[in-house]
Amino acid sequence: MDAKPSFSPKALTFLRGLARHNRKEWFEDHRGDYERELKAPLAALIEEMDVRLAEFAPEIVGSPKKSAFRIHRDVRFSKDKAPYKTHVACWFFHRDVGTRIVSEAVHGGAGFYIQVKPGESFCGGGIWMPPRPALQKIRECLVDDLDGFEAIVKDKAFRRRFGALDEEGRLTRVPRGYAPDHPAAEWLRYPSFTVGTDLTDAEVTSSRLPATLARHYAALTPFVRWLNSALGLPPASSRL
Repeated sequence: MDAKPSFSPKALTFLRGLARHNRKEWFEDHRGDYERELKAPLAALIEEMDVRLAEFAPEIVGSPKKSAFRIHRDVRFSKDKAPYKTHVACWFFHRDVGTRIVSEAVHGGAGFYIQVKPGESFCGGGIWMPPRPALQKIRECLVDDLDGFEAIVKDKAFRRRFGALDEEGRLTRVPRGYAPDHPAAEWLRYPSFTVGTDLTDAEVTSSRLPATLARHYAALTPFVRWLNSALGLPPASSRL
């Protein structure tokens, strides 16, 4: 039977179990549950959202091979040696950076994201910790098109749905080269440009999950497009 583009309560049960027993032996004993309840539905969700994105943001694409993040953690430089993430996630990216591996695509342009974790699921969009050249391009566009950026992020409907930008890593001062009282000072201090909204367990286990994501992603499209335009990644009117 083909997987559905949403998750069952068993998916959340697996993730809760993984959080309690985060070791290779337990995971291998339950690998079938992971493949059936999480990996396959995530791939189906990516394919479904790729079709939906073509309707309102055709330059943003999804690929089961390139969009899904690995469940394995990179523990090389971490004191926490737990081998597995306790969530699943995927990334929808601009097609012009789609030939890269997922980690590079995340930093290479703005896109859409979803994370599924019991009690902590959310979706959002933007660009997280772009490399310095990309960040500088965004800062230059903030200077040149501050009104355009603020028209998006200060819009009342946008704020009601997504709140404020994530302040992770926000600088205490404006970057070197900009006056402390620069009109864009508030935004020049951000190292990332991301927003999101929480998803309930009921939403991620509902058959309406793709429709829910489509509504949020459509509302995020002007924000994502502004960031991508700053990076030289153009919008599109079709997939052709």
